[in-house]
Amino acid sequence: MRLIGLAVVLALSLLAPLAAKGQIEKIPRIGVLRPSPVRQFEEAFKNGLREQGYVDGQDITIEWRFSEGRDERLAELAAELVRLGPRVIVTSGTPATAAAKQATGTIPIVMVAVGDPVRSGFAASLSRPGANITGLSLYADTQTVGKRLELLKEAVPTASRVAVLWNPTNPFEALTLREMQGPAQALGISLRSFEVEESAGFERVFAAITRERVDALYVSEGHLNFTHRGRISKLAAKARIPAVYGLRQFVEAGGLMAYAASISDMYHHAAIYIAKILKGAKPGDLPIEQPTKLELVINLKTAKALGLTIPPSVLGRADEIIQ
Repeated sequence: MRLIGLAVVLALSLLAPLAAKGQIEKIPRIGVLRPSPVRQFEEAFKNGLREQGYVDGQDITIEWRFSEGRDERLAELAAELVRLGPRVIVTSGTPATAAAKQATGTIPIVMVAVGDPVRSGFAASLSRPGANITGLSLYADTQTVGKRLELLKEAVPTASRVAVLWNPTNPFEALTLREMQGPAQALGISLRSFEVEESAGFERVFAAITRERVDALYVSEGHLNFTHRGRISKLAAKARIPAVYGLRQFVEAGGLMAYAASISDMYHHAAIYIAKILKGAKPGDLPIEQPTKLELVINLKTAKALGLTIPPSVLGRADEIIQ
């Protein structure tokens, strides 16, 4: 009997690690596909998940993949995430979402900061996305681009020639450029298009912008520009060109002003979608949300360096002023 008891104990001790391993393997895996690491976005995402009862390394495992602003790598990284078998994939922006959509039609995708999910082909409608994609849209409406131009014109009343820095390989940025035409005409602004498709092109493009003698600059919030936001801000300062940007992080990096939704808030809120999907909700049944608040952020230090006085009418509407 003693030998049988020892055999049972031994068998249980051998099975215990296997059971523990099975427990670990059942922890949901979340894939995240982004252009570059941004600590405030990642912290907002983890905090949101924690509020929903999911702690990285305990209740879930987060797999991060960054393209470093190189959109040509997104397809490879999306396929890599799919091979890991995640329960959900979180994507940032139009190119990353397109890559994830191409990689899987079954794994739920929660997109963050996509400009126009319906016209981009990711959803049948905002209220009923259908398929395997849902999430948060970057724009509350198509007037956001026009509002940025309006604020730029108020800050720089003499601006009549405005350069637009954008990446033609990003469908969302091409859409943005088209949407700018009407508001620009109404404001008496002539737009000058300057394309940049790779990180090596910024100095060349800014040299062309300087030769064009534009009065101001509009910088699209696409991934390539965002990844190199510090570099762009320095080049704009060197050329002494006032600029409006599509995200506050450009202003934090030294840019003049931005009018946009908070991407940190979007990442925080994306956790709610993930929690619902992990509990059995279908992404196609979860409405795509639009931002309810856009922030105006102004860098007065940059304005002073440019010799620019921001009118009180603009400063009074700022949600944050960086001194």
